[in-house]
Amino acid sequence: MRKHTGEKRFECVVCEKMFTRNSSLKMHMRLHSGEKPFKCEVCEKMFAQNSHLKEHMKIHTGEKPFKCELCDKMFTQNGNLKKHMIIHTGVKLFKCEVCEKMFTWKSNLKTHMRKHTGQKPFKCVLCEKIFTQNISLKMHMRLHSGEKPFKCEICEKTFTHNGYLKGHMKIHTGEQPFKCAICEKMFTQNGHLKEHMRLHTGEKPFKCEVCEKVFTQNGNLKEHMRIHTGEKPFKCEICEKMFTLNGNLKLHMMKHTGEKQFKYEVCEKMFTHNSHFKLHMIIHTDKNHSIVKYVRKGLQT
Repeated sequence: MRKHTGEKRFECVVCEKMFTRNSSLKMHMRLHSGEKPFKCEVCEKMFAQNSHLKEHMKIHTGEKPFKCELCDKMFTQNGNLKKHMIIHTGVKLFKCEVCEKMFTWKSNLKTHMRKHTGQKPFKCVLCEKIFTQNISLKMHMRLHSGEKPFKCEICEKTFTHNGYLKGHMKIHTGEQPFKCAICEKMFTQNGHLKEHMRLHTGEKPFKCEVCEKVFTQNGNLKEHMRIHTGEKPFKCEICEKMFTLNGNLKLHMMKHTGEKQFKYEVCEKMFTHNSHFKLHMIIHTDKNHSIVKYVRKGLQT
């Protein structure tokens, strides 16, 4: 009868929350005690309630009984389906008071607010790098553990993040959905298009704090910083010489292998380095007063 009357006789002695049934109070008490009596036999994860264990098991079985009638996407939990349905309605009830950006879920707004506050509550215990989101920390931890759970079924290459796998798959499919509006060059990923656009705009957003040199890509800045730090992470396995760039190591290896990548078409002389080839070109240009060409065999990167 308590369900109908709404009477709540059972009170939590910790937080004073009230319950209609003693069994509900007992389950609630596990939040305070930390007790998790229900164990997954597959991954040994523990749960406070048996219902939570049952929902968790769908991850291992792959069962997704809840289907979106609009886009056919499947979900393990009904609650996740309900959240997903909001995407189709387009309703965004949560507004950032700083930049007025709208969000579908309150949790997304909370995460967004950290951009304005600078708050990064998630810290790596190994290198102390901090993050605004827990998911970003989890992905970062794979750099330390070497875990790459996402595998390409075609070439078996593995990735730390599903997004990287999706981008990689476009190499196999040949899909290039991102097009430069200026030169019409096509790209597999939007990030690559954004980097390419800086060639047209001249934008160089990455600045060296030591010498103030600017770069179009963060990767180029990182490579440049080795000049200041003296870091040389690339080592020749034959003579143990160290290099700041992998490309310089590859060029150096040609000294050991005798490989010559640059060929001059006029006299067919071969060169290890492009700079040596260009010096040789001057000799022929001075003699013949003609424009010369060279062929570079595909240097594998």
